[in-house]
Amino acid sequence: MNGAVTNELIYSVLQKMQGDMSEMKFDVRDLKTRMTMVEEHLGSSIIAISGVNSRLDRMSDRVERIERRLELTDHG
Repeated sequence: MNGAVTNELIYSVLQKMQGDMSEMKFDVRDLKTRMTMVEEHLGSSIIAISGVNSRLDRMSDRVERIERRLELTDHG
């Protein structure tokens, strides 16, 4: 087997590397887009949870007022 490194061999390897790099750039771009979508969805979910917590707090306040009016609370 001839172990000589020729310009043609180097050129062939560089072409393959260039193709691989191009694929990796595309994949990274796709992953960035997907990550942005995940972050946006997560942000929306946090806002929704915050809204639910706010509604639960208001309901809790209303229940406490009803209990006080009906004298259903323990005074001990």
